[in-house]
Amino acid sequence: MSHSSSPPPRSRDASEVSFDFEEQVLDNGLRVVLHEDRAAPIVAVHLMYHVGSKDERTGRKGFAHLFEHLLFQGSEHVAESEHFKFIQNAGGTLNGSTWFDRTNYYETLPSSHLDLALWLESDRMGFFAPGITQEKLDNQRDVVKNERRQAYENRPYGLAFETVLRMAYLEGHPYRHPTIGFMEDLDAATLENVHEFFDSYYGPNNAVLVLAGDFDTKDALRRIDRYFGEIPPRPRPPPVEVRPPALDGERRGTIEDQVHVPRVYLMYHAPSFNAPEFETSDLLSHLLADGKSSRLHHGLIYDKRIAGEVHAFTWPTECAGMFFVVATARPGVSAESLEEAMMEAIAGLGGDGLNEDEVEGARNRARRALVQQLNGIGERADAFAHAAVLRGEPAYVNDAFSRYREVTLEGCAGLAGEIFDDDRLVSLHVVPSPEDSEAE
Repeated sequence: MSHSSSPPPRSRDASEVSFDFEEQVLDNGLRVVLHEDRAAPIVAVHLMYHVGSKDERTGRKGFAHLFEHLLFQGSEHVAESEHFKFIQNAGGTLNGSTWFDRTNYYETLPSSHLDLALWLESDRMGFFAPGITQEKLDNQRDVVKNERRQAYENRPYGLAFETVLRMAYLEGHPYRHPTIGFMEDLDAATLENVHEFFDSYYGPNNAVLVLAGDFDTKDALRRIDRYFGEIPPRPRPPPVEVRPPALDGERRGTIEDQVHVPRVYLMYHAPSFNAPEFETSDLLSHLLADGKSSRLHHGLIYDKRIAGEVHAFTWPTECAGMFFVVATARPGVSAESLEEAMMEAIAGLGGDGLNEDEVEGARNRARRALVQQLNGIGERADAFAHAAVLRGEPAYVNDAFSRYREVTLEGCAGLAGEIFDDDRLVSLHVVPSPEDSEAE
């Protein structure tokens, strides 16, 4: 086993948060990150695979999310639904999630049951395939299809983000489709497809295991090697080619939905999570919509009183960044007038429209948000896993504080002028359908 400790930190001031950790790579390629915290007798076990919806081939959209469900249906030595039962009977909690770039599984439980979590995760990594049957595939396919109906198709504004992605990227782009996938692809999935996908992406050399909490590092490493060390590596598929988005002018669309008031979605192509400018891009979202003094809150909610709620956020995706500004109109306000006010606030971020006090406030709010996000050991384990999988550097969890501190007024103004360009804009209006408008 190869071994490394926490790398030298970036320059930090005394007020910044830093978490000690050690990193190791098993002979089979499994990357392990260990963060000791003896404050409470609990441990978070977080296993993240470097596979998400962007890795899916044409005709297989939704496979990564389908696997999130399937891997809870038992493996060679664990019966169906037993994973939940074992962890919950030990006093723990567990779940999983899927996104564009990764799929993760995680448990938080009393540290005396660490072996249980390691055994369960290693069994489905090494021995999942024999446990999957056609009956389980059919059952979970129906579960996912029903989830799509409830969360996307039959939910107010539910198709908005899916539509924005389709407008923003050309056919074949790996970020063009939603994580949930499409009904026709889910219907076409075969048991052979499932085994092929598992063999391609769910090996130890395509995963990061993070432990955070109450354990001894040397002892934990011995346990991890015992449970995971003999799982053989698998051939890794070639990386997905992510072409730059076509920036050929703004793209606009409208959806009629069963909603009472319009909502406007603006998406700009922006720096990815791996780009040096990511923190600056994220800080712009804090300037726009974080807190009552932010530009959108003050301008649209309190001053003009045309919006009921406003949001701005970046998606920390691995290869192609996305910056969203979303506002919901008050009754009687049109989508067109709402967008006009949103664009006015956004335009004010470029050139000489910012001042140092405003940027300093956004820096402080962004860094406070980091502290809140890392408050619990489960959240810390998740952050280490994301940094290790998407950036290849778990130390980013600590470096992020200084990265946000180093964002400058000039950097914000310059990047705002670059991002908020018509050629980078996707605008979607979700408006009440005629029958809903008539009913009111």
